[in-house]
Amino acid sequence: MDLPPFALDHWLSAYDFATPPIAYNLASSTGPRWSVAEICALSDAPLAIDDTVLSYAPPEGSAALRAAIAAFHDSEADRVVVTTGSSEALSIFFCLAARPGAHMLIPDPGYPAYKAVAQAWGLGTRHYALTRETGFAQDVDAILALVDGDTAGVVVNTPHNPSGSVMPRAQIARLAAALAERGVPLLVDEVYHPLYFGAPQQSAAGIPNVYVTSDMSKALSLPGLRMGWIIAPDDAQRARIIDARSYFTISSSPLLERLATHALRHSAAITDRLKAVATVNIAVLDRLIDEADGKLQWVRPQGGTTAFPWLGGGRGGRDSRPLCEALAAQGVLLAPGDCFGQPAHIRLGFAQQAEGFAIAVERIATALTIV
Repeated sequence: MDLPPFALDHWLSAYDFATPPIAYNLASSTGPRWSVAEICALSDAPLAIDDTVLSYAPPEGSAALRAAIAAFHDSEADRVVVTTGSSEALSIFFCLAARPGAHMLIPDPGYPAYKAVAQAWGLGTRHYALTRETGFAQDVDAILALVDGDTAGVVVNTPHNPSGSVMPRAQIARLAAALAERGVPLLVDEVYHPLYFGAPQQSAAGIPNVYVTSDMSKALSLPGLRMGWIIAPDDAQRARIIDARSYFTISSSPLLERLATHALRHSAAITDRLKAVATVNIAVLDRLIDEADGKLQWVRPQGGTTAFPWLGGGRGGRDSRPLCEALAAQGVLLAPGDCFGQPAHIRLGFAQQAEGFAIAVERIATALTIV
């Protein structure tokens, strides 16, 4: 079947990182980069990996890795199933929920793969709108108003990509309970947990009728490990997920699982570095917005690594792509809003660029006065 192109990947792949020279990648939604040596050195006794046996790992993931994931979410290891990134976790959830004539209810704007993966499994999609006027909030009543007998599942993403809005755990629990009464499961995508700029939020893991997906790519800043997971609400659903994973990818690499386990056991060091970079850089964005004289406006992110500002000052109906293309020619890569179906917006990542972020933002400020 024909799938819509993953426009964000198309945009990023259009730029060879040598020509033009992209020095400032503000299109990225990950955190600051880590090397294998840096991860191995996180403890007083550096991790040695050369004795790892390169066999299959258990399809549910090693006991040590599942325990580390459970601790990260304050959950139970026997609820965790390891996956190849959160993309496989998402695909498994959609696969197991699919039935003829059914649809997934997903946020708009939202991660573009939700729609593509749902369609790959023969599911339709229905969208609940997140708007500037409501701070891009994922509202329980607005979501429930769109649920009907053909709803196979609901997806919530918190902190939200691309806006950075946060849905409190109490609201997630209320939504999950109401959906349970209708026989509809709730998936909570937590890849940007636990990066918050206000009060810290507890993971949704453990709430009845909630599946939590996450990975090591975003808040944990280690996309190269390709390590994700899904936390099931009960034993029966976990067994179905393990069975599906056994067909999908069989298992993860034992070598990558060992690195991931070590990283998760020392996740505080990784997330502390992430928050330090993000806190400095979001303050730079505060100044950009304040000094833009209305030409660029935003809802300040409550969490996560991305913001979703829009062109203002009479430009609200304009396409941001020309601005993004002009900035790419100057070495500053941003994601134009049409990748998320909202052309006037820009997705701006502020957590990967540990150095040079202020220079990139200065170029954005200058471009706003020209384009």
